[in-house]
Amino acid sequence: MLVANRGEIARRVFRTCRDLGIGTVAVYSDPDAGSPHRAEADRAVRLPGAAPADTYLRADLLIAAARASGADAVHPGYGFLSEDAGFARAVLDAGLTWIGPPPAAIDAMGSKIAAKELMAAAGVPVLQLDDVTEADLPVLVKASAGGGGRGMRIVRALADLPGELATARAEAASAFGDPTVFVEPYVEAGRHVEVQVLADAHGTVWSLGERECSLQRRHQKVVEETPSPFVDDDLRARLSAAAVTAARAIDYVGAGTVEFLVRSDGAFFFLETNTRLQVEHPVTECVTGLDLVAWQLRIAAGERLPAEPPVPSGHAVEVRLYAEDPAHDWRPVSGPVHAFDVPGTPFAVPPGPGTRVDAGVVAGSAVSTHYDPMLAKVVAWAPTRTEAAARLAAALAGARLHGPTTNRDLLVRTLRHPAFLAGETDTAFFDRHGLDVLAAPLATDDDRAVAPLAAALALAAARRRDAAVLGGLPSGWRNVPSQLQRTAFDTGEVAYRLARDGLQGHEGVDLVSATPDEVVLTVRGVERRFAVAAYGDDVRVDGDGWSVALRLLPRFPDPSATVAAGSLVAPMPGSVVAVHVAPGDRVTAGQRLLVLEAMKMQHPVTAPADGVVTSVDVAVGDQVEAGAVLTVLEGDPA
Repeated sequence: MLVANRGEIARRVFRTCRDLGIGTVAVYSDPDAGSPHRAEADRAVRLPGAAPADTYLRADLLIAAARASGADAVHPGYGFLSEDAGFARAVLDAGLTWIGPPPAAIDAMGSKIAAKELMAAAGVPVLQLDDVTEADLPVLVKASAGGGGRGMRIVRALADLPGELATARAEAASAFGDPTVFVEPYVEAGRHVEVQVLADAHGTVWSLGERECSLQRRHQKVVEETPSPFVDDDLRARLSAAAVTAARAIDYVGAGTVEFLVRSDGAFFFLETNTRLQVEHPVTECVTGLDLVAWQLRIAAGERLPAEPPVPSGHAVEVRLYAEDPAHDWRPVSGPVHAFDVPGTPFAVPPGPGTRVDAGVVAGSAVSTHYDPMLAKVVAWAPTRTEAAARLAAALAGARLHGPTTNRDLLVRTLRHPAFLAGETDTAFFDRHGLDVLAAPLATDDDRAVAPLAAALALAAARRRDAAVLGGLPSGWRNVPSQLQRTAFDTGEVAYRLARDGLQGHEGVDLVSATPDEVVLTVRGVERRFAVAAYGDDVRVDGDGWSVALRLLPRFPDPSATVAAGSLVAPMPGSVVAVHVAPGDRVTAGQRLLVLEAMKMQHPVTAPADGVVTSVDVAVGDQVEAGAVLTVLEGDPA
């Protein structure tokens, strides 16, 4: 079987195929040449190029890869062409087995606009909006052909609608190849609740319960769980009945998800049907004990579902671990993954207390700017919701994540937040509780104060390990006291002396031992261990449930690395898709200057203050690296 996808979902499908004795074929783009999913497949076929439009969105190349590799079935995963009826038909026309719903069902739900009309006719409640007026605000612009937050914008002022429509169309065209968008009423603090359905070709349709996916950033889900803390037995029955009605209305076959928006009063409205496996399917697997991928394969082979689905047990919570910086407007981050060690069992399906890790990366992988920045999904199952959240928070806090900045600290703080534990998880959660609180580092002020010292001692130990003579003595040791040993990080300078009577220069801190990998200190009478790893000038210190990233500064800075005063630099690698200013233009604080596209999303670069544009150093179509100068502003003398 060929998996027409990449990363975590390709690895997930391969795992089930290995269990069932099915051979696997991977496809990979040039940036994914070193991806784990390529290495784990029995066979692999290169898709030349980098952009999705040239690789994973090319149906002709995917079918050619299946034929060349000897595959007789195609699994689309999620995203890319997974909900493209044309691709499904092309797979079937090529004589291959399609692991998904019939093309007609995909067609029926492929356009969110047409899908709403169909669901309304079937008696499923929907949100509708034809002409936008002031009274309708706020509204939500959505891409008709896709999801995942691409092509989606909240509009709170009529004057902003044309610009947001244009941006949404551009994102939708880039991500899905279809610029069609529509507008619907925006429910400020609703809940995003979806129902997993599974249907065979013989008329049996299962509802496998609901998943709550309300905690989102940029309309992409961050935390998912089942069962929902908001849904009672009556609402669950009504949601399940509506989901089964929706599936039967389009003669659905296979695994799919019917998504609803639920108001605080319990009223719910159809949003869309995802005619594929969902990213968050592991939580349903954990509470039901089902392998949904295995059932996709069985249904495609013509098997029947039992008359009744299994009864769910316990509670499962999943978080999406992203390479991004939540404190800076969820900015995506790329680069090498030096270490990736999250406690848990990879891709485990049977329910049982513990954690499951579905990862798309391993140590040595690279996060590309061409694709979504999700590193992994981490899932915890336990008899109760409180225990599941505690297990998951502890696993994340104890993970070794070295490389790009991640949202790990935000996830841990969210899982431990009193409002989350109380089930107050509507779509306004992050706005209500504030990123300044939720995205704050897990490391305390005391942790951040002692971490540079631990790093300096570990680096010194590494230097002494490689010393040609007297390697057993600590770095900087003098028989007669001399100047302090100094190490400079981006957080400041660390100064200390190792003398006959121990560590000097840090009151209340004593050195127990120091190796290149671990430093043990006694801090105000309490022994503490610090794991240290260095990757060039990138130094990581992991403590007991926290991590600190430090940058080692050179003794002699490179003058060419400095930029002119007033320079606005690229916050991430990406391509320039729009430039809105020219030299000599006067701009105001917050004004959009240009737009970068990275990881399938568009990111505006705005003026930090009033000023005059003195130079524009990029043009539309340019590829820029993080830190590249985009434009230079001069302070407005007025």
